[in-house]
Amino acid sequence: MKTLLQLSDVRKSFGAVRALKGVSFDLLEGEVHALLGENGAGKSTLIKVITGAHAPDEGVLKVGEETLSALTPAHARALGIACIYQQPALFPDLSVAENIGLRLKKPKAFSIVSRGEQRRKALELLKRVGAEIPPDKEVRELSMPEQQLVEIACALGSGAKIVIMDEPTASLTQKEQHLLFGVVRDLRASGVGVVYISHRLEEIFALADRVTVLRDGESVGTHAVKDLNEAAMIKLMVGREVATLYPPAEGEPGATVLSVKELCCKESGVRDVSLEVRAGEIVGMAGLVGAGRTELARILFGITPADGGEILLEGRPVRIGSPREAIAQGIAYVPEDRRRHGVILEMPIAHNISMAVHPVLFRGSWLRGKAETDLAKKFIADLGIKAYGPEAPGGSLSGGNQQKVSVSRWLATKPKLLILDEPTQGVDVGAKSEIHRIIRELAKEGLAVLMISSDLPEVLGMSDRIAVMREGTLAAVLPGGSDADTVMAAALGQRGKEVA
Repeated sequence: MKTLLQLSDVRKSFGAVRALKGVSFDLLEGEVHALLGENGAGKSTLIKVITGAHAPDEGVLKVGEETLSALTPAHARALGIACIYQQPALFPDLSVAENIGLRLKKPKAFSIVSRGEQRRKALELLKRVGAEIPPDKEVRELSMPEQQLVEIACALGSGAKIVIMDEPTASLTQKEQHLLFGVVRDLRASGVGVVYISHRLEEIFALADRVTVLRDGESVGTHAVKDLNEAAMIKLMVGREVATLYPPAEGEPGATVLSVKELCCKESGVRDVSLEVRAGEIVGMAGLVGAGRTELARILFGITPADGGEILLEGRPVRIGSPREAIAQGIAYVPEDRRRHGVILEMPIAHNISMAVHPVLFRGSWLRGKAETDLAKKFIADLGIKAYGPEAPGGSLSGGNQQKVSVSRWLATKPKLLILDEPTQGVDVGAKSEIHRIIRELAKEGLAVLMISSDLPEVLGMSDRIAVMREGTLAAVLPGGSDADTVMAAALGQRGKEVA
């Protein structure tokens, strides 16, 4: 098979930080080659070298028959390299068709744009990826999964020979994931080489031919996927055995902390939800994207207040009309979008952690720097946040450590109920194991946890009970230990409500 891309002994440093310490990697024609590693292993830097965003300090790149010491973004595109990033890079105020048109054809001064041709091409590419998105719709009106599909359509339309996919399914529904898998297989069949990056190992086994593992900036091996099992793959990534991704429950749940009865919110489309969460219990919330899981969390946190039903905390009826009232009642919410609502990347860790407790920490409006630093140091130690200190900016941390900072902010409020929305989305398997351990430890200490996740193995492995949402209401509450088929059947409406 023809080699499309070859990197030999690539090295890259940023000041004293050696991001790549000698990485070798190759991609064959008609191959899906997975690139794995923990957050901070060097995957993002390697992608930026391949796409021309970073010039390597040492090493050789070969694209097709052309040997280079470095690339520029324009040269990479000209050589047929396209990258689909985890965070879509689209123009929010332009339409879908205009965004696709800009990617496919370099605009020239005084040239006439054929709107009809632009729209026709966009429709063709959107259909190819199975996206039912109006081409005239503004990108700002699209959901994150829809933006991801537009990015994929752009890459297909560019006629790329090498396609890099960075966590492409992180925000896709199960249906959209299956469509994407079909697109990847079509690309492979047409001779395109795909570099596929994902923390979801089941995707690697389903799609990839080979896998290269990075650890601490070095390539530690390239293997045929058929020669590895999940345990071997994890060990290659983290350099050690991971005892368990899903630590077992310890102890029995206590008294009921949260009780909602026939809860409704017309604005959110949530209706007639009745559910309990007890102290020391993890209730996992499953369901398809759009089923109402996040909408329920936002109601409980007062972002979109309920307009019907009842909320009781420790047996007391309460009305939660705003996040401030939710925090006062002992409710904490770690949202799904870590970059937009979780961690302010430019702020130090200490400022990020203290944000929800300013009235307590800074009484009388006096800034108390030592108190803030001590609070940050406590959570850095307790949650094992890997950073050079409380003054480190949030953006300098890996995804898993950013998530720990986000959790720390709300733990600082000393909540009774912790709502976690996609707590391990986009984090590597080692960080995922640590976050699961932290969640289980919090439950063991008596915290009531409501955990929303699109990762079905996570829901099955972590939940004491499983609440399944469908079309804005509760389809079933299942006991811990239920199998995937039972949960999916409830999510698809193939069974009646069953309360555990």
